[in-house]
Amino acid sequence: MGLARRGDDEFVEFAQAHSARLQRAAYLLTGDRHQAEDAAQATLVRVYAAWGRVRRKDPYAYARTVLANLVTDQWRRPIREYATEELPERPLPRDLADDVTRRRWLIGALQALSPRERTVVVLRHFFDATEVDVARELNVSLGTVKSLNSRALAKLRVSIPSPRRAESAVRP
Repeated sequence: MGLARRGDDEFVEFAQAHSARLQRAAYLLTGDRHQAEDAAQATLVRVYAAWGRVRRKDPYAYARTVLANLVTDQWRRPIREYATEELPERPLPRDLADDVTRRRWLIGALQALSPRERTVVVLRHFFDATEVDVARELNVSLGTVKSLNSRALAKLRVSIPSPRRAESAVRP
């Protein structure tokens, strides 16, 4: 019983240390706060289920892989939504602060990419994973990771204006 308890304590520490970053990554992958919360929570559930196997290796790398796969599966099998009589609460209008503008720009830029390109960009540049790690986690070749990353970054440079340029274009 002592070993199981220690493993649970280790997982709790892991979850507290990494859940916010997993949720932010999920938000970058999905562009939706609620889907991101669900994906991050589901990731932690799956990591906990495999904790005995992954805790001595690299549980964070395992969590990144699980998150990427969960989000990819959502693209393959979209969640069906059913109409209800009550409308959800709408967020109150916010002032367009610089960080909000950048966040919206980033989500829009990422949504212009294909799901595979988006996943590679988030794993490489948000999680700072190496190309080799991304290839291993997505079960693709190193060349595929390199070409997807290169193509995605080229798309972002050419077709998407920076938040500052987009902001100045709107101003009279």
